Amino acid sequence: MTGASVGTGPESGARSLVVGVGARRGAPGDVVFALIEAVLSGAGLDAADVLEVATVDAKGDEPGIVGAAARLGVPLRTHPAGALAAVRVPHPSGAVGAAVGTGSVAEAAALIEADELVVPKTRAPGGNSSAGGMATCAVARRHPAVGGTFEVSGRKTSPSPVTAGSRPFTMAAMNPPTRNIESTGPDLRHHGDAEVRGENLTDLAVNVRTHTPPEWLRERIAASLTSLAAYPDGSSARAAVAGRHGLPVERVLLTAGAAEAFVLIARALPARCPVVVHPQFTEPEAALRAAGHQVGRVLLRAEDGFRLDPEAVPEEADLVVVGNPTNPTSVLHPAALLERLARPGRTLVVDEAFMDVVPGEREALCDRTDVPGLVVLRSLTKTWGLAGLRIGYVLACPETVALLSEAQPLWPVSSPALAAAEACMEPRALVEAAEAADRIAVDRAHLLAGLAEFSEVEVVDAARGPFVLVRLERAAEVRERLRLLGFAARRGDTFPGLGPQWLRLAVRDRATTNRFLQALDQAVQALPARSGR
Repeated sequence: MTGASVGTGPESGARSLVVGVGARRGAPGDVVFALIEAVLSGAGLDAADVLEVATVDAKGDEPGIVGAAARLGVPLRTHPAGALAAVRVPHPSGAVGAAVGTGSVAEAAALIEADELVVPKTRAPGGNSSAGGMATCAVARRHPAVGGTFEVSGRKTSPSPVTAGSRPFTMAAMNPPTRNIESTGPDLRHHGDAEVRGENLTDLAVNVRTHTPPEWLRERIAASLTSLAAYPDGSSARAAVAGRHGLPVERVLLTAGAAEAFVLIARALPARCPVVVHPQFTEPEAALRAAGHQVGRVLLRAEDGFRLDPEAVPEEADLVVVGNPTNPTSVLHPAALLERLARPGRTLVVDEAFMDVVPGEREALCDRTDVPGLVVLRSLTKTWGLAGLRIGYVLACPETVALLSEAQPLWPVSSPALAAAEACMEPRALVEAAEAADRIAVDRAHLLAGLAEFSEVEVVDAARGPFVLVRLERAAEVRERLRLLGFAARRGDTFPGLGPQWLRLAVRDRATTNRFLQALDQAVQALPARSGR
């Protein structure tokens, strides 16, 4: 087995092919896989260049398609039928259109997130045999990103203008704009909870601290239930948050988790050129797109350790979103570096949802009032295990807080959530959180030491969050084998700037980590050798 090298593979553009597949119910996996292999081989294409297999939502659980994607070692992406129906295809079928809404599932699924159709719809061979016509396949290619994507390369870059004749005419050019369709690009609405929902798996996919909320916090929340007949009053909780950070109460806004804050920012704050620094939590971009914004991306690179170069953010960006420490890379950016992003006329949103897991909360900006346009988001769901209760807060100048507050519905935070927020600001809670941060740092070091024993695994250096990001070849297959062994890991391909070779692993206690490392060893060792690669 050989080690993986950061900087090569799908995230650097090596993989560019999207294989669209349509299949009848019960289509055998061998038939689907053989069709894909034949189509790629017939067109002189290498299966190693396949980025993903794509199909319609209704076929997302079809064993033949799922199995073909697994054998290729790439993720299976599904798209709503309505989104595929908006894609113009060159070889439509009336029968398929009547049944699904699109004239060709294979061509539409291949083209919806790609630029150029390379191989048109091809049917499984067999004539009138049982296999004949059971599956269709088409292949499209993605070109390097232009326009709204700014890739960090050690110096400031600008959007490349697309001039007439600079790109070949493609099928994608025939399709209507999809700026507000969530299925464009990586699935921004996919989160770690989807990896474990309804499954009896050891959870390394979600970053909520285990064995939480603690008993004393559950008691405070339970005590609040006696006041449910009254409308929520957030004044005490708001004052507690302000006191914890040494800020005036006018600079605090309580929200139903950090996710609500991203929606408020997208809807209430003016932005002509919003930019999100990726890879990071995808909800900020999803919220901006849902609010009708065209969103630019600054893609941090693996070969740079996913560290931020402030000069890479375009000057015209008037709203910039960055995580610190960043999910999923676990990189902690220096506060002084982030300050360089601030300037008059720009809103700088720093997501500090995991900052309370950093010992001493070094590099935090939450208590700063001298950084122009600064908006800091905090969450209480991760450290205290309150994801189901939804509680977080925004720290910003009073004018920004007022704008965000006006966009909120009445009584946006429930009484139990307010009681939890107030309790988590108390001195004993802060001491407990600090102790938990120290334990997580020790447990993370144990996980990193174990991962270092695998030549196949490349770990992003200097992890500072309650999770680590790793790269390994055929990660999709490893992830599925881990599930069979009882462990859920977070797929990385839904984060812009990453690809199917990445996994995010939550930090757990030493005993759990040891069991996971044993399972990982089994999963890696069990991978069959690929021929012809």
